[in-house]
Amino acid sequence: MKALSKSTRSIKPAEVEKEWHLIDAEGLVVGRLAAIVASILRGKHKPSFTPHVDCGDHVIIINADKVKFTGNKMTGKTYYKHTGHPGGIKETTPAKVLEGRFPERVMEKAVQRMIPRGPLGRAQMKALHLYNGTEHPHDGQQPKVLDVASMNRKNKAAA
Repeated sequence: MKALSKSTRSIKPAEVEKEWHLIDAEGLVVGRLAAIVASILRGKHKPSFTPHVDCGDHVIIINADKVKFTGNKMTGKTYYKHTGHPGGIKETTPAKVLEGRFPERVMEKAVQRMIPRGPLGRAQMKALHLYNGTEHPHDGQQPKVLDVASMNRKNKAAA
């Protein structure tokens, strides 16, 4: 009988098996959902997690425009961006972004800020697929439905 190894084995990029997960974001709290999605994108839910390898899964989020914030964050929270020109700082609120042309960006930026910066983080973000409605073109991948609302009662925003 072989003894247990005392060293941690790093997985190689060729050995990674990626799965697909489908999440319905309607009524879910942005920060809590973003933390769960970032963990899946990085692969931290797998026993074979290796920090320097993209071993995460693909995540499809539908109804990304129907996410919720708790408290006064919908109008009180401020997002900043800079144009690159002197005095070019711009600010907006989540309410304005959700009413605007690309409401899925609220969810995209929340997840992106929880992923490491650099080439590995950019590769992991390519596995995130956001859609405003209930339709998505990834039926061929047979995604597993992940019920985030049932994981914790706080994940669903109160009415």
